[in-house]
Amino acid sequence: MSSSAQKAKKTFPGFSDKAYPDVFNINAMPEQPKELNPGQLSQEKIRQFFEKGYLIVPEFFKKEELDACRKDIEKLVEDLAQWLYKAGKIKDLHTDKGLFQRLTYLENEFPGSNIILHKQGKLAQSFRDLWSNERLLNVLEQLIGPEIVGHPVWNLRTKTPQNEETTVPWHQDSAYLDNDSYSVLQPTAWIPLLDANENNGCMEVVSGGHLTGKIARHTCCWGNTWYLELSEKDIDDSLEVTVAKDKVLCEVPYGGMLLINNLIPHRSLNNLSNDIRWSLDLRWQRADKPVGYYGIQQGVMMRSKKNPVTEIDWDGFTSVERHAKVDEGLKTKEADDEFDTTIVGMYMKKWEMTHTNRHTARLMN
Repeated sequence: MSSSAQKAKKTFPGFSDKAYPDVFNINAMPEQPKELNPGQLSQEKIRQFFEKGYLIVPEFFKKEELDACRKDIEKLVEDLAQWLYKAGKIKDLHTDKGLFQRLTYLENEFPGSNIILHKQGKLAQSFRDLWSNERLLNVLEQLIGPEIVGHPVWNLRTKTPQNEETTVPWHQDSAYLDNDSYSVLQPTAWIPLLDANENNGCMEVVSGGHLTGKIARHTCCWGNTWYLELSEKDIDDSLEVTVAKDKVLCEVPYGGMLLINNLIPHRSLNNLSNDIRWSLDLRWQRADKPVGYYGIQQGVMMRSKKNPVTEIDWDGFTSVERHAKVDEGLKTKEADDEFDTTIVGMYMKKWEMTHTNRHTARLMN
């Protein structure tokens, strides 16, 4: 890279020339238990997480744990449909459609319905139960130790078929988060709520793309979305991997999960099926290295050996409406109405704005 290009790159707040490889590679692996607790994985699998940056666990959750999430999503879609119908935004509630089709029909009548549901960020009881699942936290102890905080950023993914706004380009998660996250391991569990495959838009990762401990150059925003984009050229040039050679398709069956860290490049493929590919992404971090979300929201304590957690403070955590606080913090243009289908984020101020659209327009006065 030329000196002028390097200088231009450094003008953006997201850029950092610091690297933290030992935070993310095998040197960061905590001491593993001699006897495994329920749910815990073999040392070989945990080593893969640190060496490759990802781990597919094909069988982990009990059917009733994920079925409960499906039921809660059905309730969220029903509530959305009723809200849209009463406001005259749609003419049909589509009650004859099931979990994997109904939101698509709402989307066809009122484009952006999936965005509204995504933005609502309602942490249903089944989502809370899954996030703090005892067996899952046992795995997290293997990744970050016994002091575990739920990260303030979690998402329900409403991946309706062949929809640009649910197809996510290459990125590193820390590009969306506070710069302090560049030096803190924040594992994510990506949990599909049906068999996730190439046809319905599963995840793809660049194996080993985290090992430099660097954040690469991202730009804003991709297509007609609110997503950052990390080009394949920047991955190849900055992260000592080759996308064409190192990318891995991560097909995950119902009941399984994909574990990744916050520096591995990954993307979500287009959903070419006829069904909605629902999924949850849940994050955690160490309690002794807490990184909130731009001062808007802190995490939620889930487990501690020093000070045992008898009850998770979900009320305190859910009292913060993240998307509303972001709008307030950015002083964006006022949304047209309560059915606004644009998304803005603090991260948009971190990177070069190379493409504008209806989402970025709310930043521009």
